[in-house]
Amino acid sequence: MSYAIIKNGQSVSFPDADAFHASASSIQGADIVIYSGVALKPDRTKAAILVELGDECLAEHLSNIDDSDQANILGFARYRNGQDLPSGLVEVVRQPNTSEAAIAAATKLFESAGLQVAISADQIGRIINRLVLPKYNAALRFLDEGLASQADMDLTCKLGLGYPDGPIERVLRGGLEHHHRATKALFDTYGTPSYAPPRRAIVASNRAQANNDQRR
Repeated sequence: MSYAIIKNGQSVSFPDADAFHASASSIQGADIVIYSGVALKPDRTKAAILVELGDECLAEHLSNIDDSDQANILGFARYRNGQDLPSGLVEVVRQPNTSEAAIAAATKLFESAGLQVAISADQIGRIINRLVLPKYNAALRFLDEGLASQADMDLTCKLGLGYPDGPIERVLRGGLEHHHRATKALFDTYGTPSYAPPRRAIVASNRAQANNDQRR
């Protein structure tokens, strides 16, 4: 299945060095068109139109979420822990009226690239972040409260729960400022206390913003 990529700047899901770009074709002959950082152009003749999402909903990119002419438009987000390399999981985001044919086409495209696909409803945070960010936030708060050291909490999760890395180790590697952005988006949307950014993430975000301001 052929696909074209229309983008502006670096894609979070598929950075410029990613092999996914090598097989892209021109938009004229493509079965699927992928938009990243660019306003999408609806086209009913395509098997699927895919929009790369950040923290926002797919609905923000649609003129009318109840329009059947947009039934082939889906969102997607490849899970990435901050500045780590993208993972092998892509969440494909559907609307209630999304066609099954478009979902099948998107799934086939990503699976042919060696990725695993999960289908998600159009909600901020989707599946992974809503599951794991409260865990990371709790670990950071426990560290502040003196429950245990970072090394001991990470070791407990790795040996006791079989995790490949500890929650604090993982957040620090990905970047606390990136964690702050992701968890703040959930907290601002849902107001759930477990999504509230912890102190260390707030400090890291403020420092990053101050450094950016100094460079301007």
